[in-house]
Amino acid sequence: MGVILYPLMGEKAVNLREKNNALSFAVDIKATKEQIKEELEKDYKIKVIKVNTLIIHGMKKAYAKLMPEYSAVDIASRFGAI
Repeated sequence: MGVILYPLMGEKAVNLREKNNALSFAVDIKATKEQIKEELEKDYKIKVIKVNTLIIHGMKKAYAKLMPEYSAVDIASRFGAI
């Protein structure tokens, strides 16, 4: 199993996709930012500028900002988040 568990689909995730061109995922609690970036780039064939992470209530979330030539909304539609 990879470090990315599933995409987040809440209101904050939608706002980040539309306003910041960023994708949101629940990830393995032990995953590093570099591992998350590598897996996203490999699995979704995108380029990531940076990854921010947050651990809350025992769950780790990752927010990946994409390069301008990639649309977070289009990528999210590929995995059914829209």
